[in-house]
Amino acid sequence: MKKHILFIVMLIALTTANLFAQGAKDSQTNLPSQQIEDNTLTVYAYDSFCGEWGPGQKVIDSFEKKTGIKVDLISAGDGPQMLNKVELEKDSPVADVVLGIPNDLAAKALNTSLFEAYDAPAIKDIPSHLIFDKTNTLNPFDYGDFAFVYDSEKIKGDDIPKSLEELTDPKYKDKIILIDPRTSTVGLGLLLWTREVFGDDYLTWWENIKDNALTITDGWSSAYGMFTEGEAPIVLSYTTSPAYHVMWEDTTRYRAAIFAEGHSLTIEGVALVKSSLRKENAKKFIEFVLSDAQYDIAVTNTMYPTNSTSSLPDAYEWAPIPEKQLSIDYKDIDENLDMWLEQWTTLMSK
Repeated sequence: MKKHILFIVMLIALTTANLFAQGAKDSQTNLPSQQIEDNTLTVYAYDSFCGEWGPGQKVIDSFEKKTGIKVDLISAGDGPQMLNKVELEKDSPVADVVLGIPNDLAAKALNTSLFEAYDAPAIKDIPSHLIFDKTNTLNPFDYGDFAFVYDSEKIKGDDIPKSLEELTDPKYKDKIILIDPRTSTVGLGLLLWTREVFGDDYLTWWENIKDNALTITDGWSSAYGMFTEGEAPIVLSYTTSPAYHVMWEDTTRYRAAIFAEGHSLTIEGVALVKSSLRKENAKKFIEFVLSDAQYDIAVTNTMYPTNSTSSLPDAYEWAPIPEKQLSIDYKDIDENLDMWLEQWTTLMSK
């Protein structure tokens, strides 16, 4: 009888202990994110940002020194690849911040509901026309304008193109390097640019430009490399590209052709991952990107800073900001991009 009673007492004690332990575990699991913050942060960024010549390491070093927060910077491909990665990991989150989602992917990014709005204090210093997401879920940290860059030693005087339409002139045959919009955000920028300028008749421009294109590369790096190696005197790039050559090569040989019809604007955004368990750290990083890091990001990326209080070196005098900047509403892009790419592919494969 005593053994039986003792067994029951022990069973109750073990059951109570197990329930208490499980309750403590559940309680810890359900703690609000701000209660399980640690001194680390994981940031996904596009490949060139993280690369040897990108601003990533300098930005991270400065942020760590200022805040004491240790950052794990992970190269996660381009914009679409980063989005896919975060979506695959939504049940087991890794990233706290995603950096480098362009405005033409805004609808896709917002539709995933993977990100959380954050009204960073630095937003007040960013001009309203650069804030492409009014919910402040995707906060803009740099921007640029697509342009055709030319070699001024080979293209001079009246041969300097003054419009997209002029580029279809036979005098430019085999002198232009284009980039595939299916594989490159720069190539996609030109596709959207032609939509903005020519509307539904944009395919006529592409039909006419085919004979003038020396080649269509998969990405910007290969296209620009061919250009600087002298394969062709005109290449699709950014209005800021000449500033790079002034800063690092001390030459004004390469110039951006400015068109009166306007240039397509591209803006890169940074976002707080909704499932992050380190949101306070993530917010500090986003604010840092939008303020203290603006100079380093802009100069290293050879883009413009979005923060109006940020300064730039004199080399940017060779990076003119077009009087007219064009952009398509990101919802329109989301609804029609697949169709536009299909139309482009059908035409260019003939």
